[in-house]
Amino acid sequence: MDLGNILNTAMYGLIGLLLMMFGYKFFDMVTPFKFADEIKEKNAAVGAMIGGIFIAVAIIVTAVIR
Repeated sequence: MDLGNILNTAMYGLIGLLLMMFGYKFFDMVTPFKFADEIKEKNAAVGAMIGGIFIAVAIIVTAVIR
């Protein structure tokens, strides 16, 4: 494996993480509650929703990269 492939993989990984963070922040802004507050109260439904957001963004990023 050459250095170019490693750098491309690292770059796509970083872009994916940034997009996942953006998706989290976006949905946190448009919902009437704050995710962090609900997680502190051990709200499992919000945890499942955040997991769903991460999975959805990851699927979209994967489709774009391919």
